[in-house]
Amino acid sequence: EGQLVESGGGQVQAGGSLRLSCAASGFSLDSYAIAWFRQAPGKDREGVSCISSHDGTSYYSDSVKGRFTISSDNAENTVYLQMNSLKPEDTAVYSCAAALWYCGNMVPSDYGYWGRGTLVTVLP
Repeated sequence: EGQLVESGGGQVQAGGSLRLSCAASGFSLDSYAIAWFRQAPGKDREGVSCISSHDGTSYYSDSVKGRFTISSDNAENTVYLQMNSLKPEDTAVYSCAAALWYCGNMVPSDYGYWGRGTLVTVLP
């Protein structure tokens, strides 16, 4: 049974940085794409970034492009999300999810494994 565990969330001042980790077990990142989603209170879940080791592609939403960087350490079976220049509007619960092979359009229903999420709070 596949499992994803996020870590690295916390509270930071605007302009600061955080690095989130998503550790996978029970399956190999060689065959799965990992996406980061976030959900702020009262808002819909948003696909933030995704990486596929299978075809070497990565994607970012317009809201984080240029500020966030996704990377994968397949030896550690872990995906990272480096978040720089954080803004208060980045405040949300961040969850990682896995889909077989490709990122697709980062539609949540395409992702079969989900972590529990980690809270990121950005203070003004």
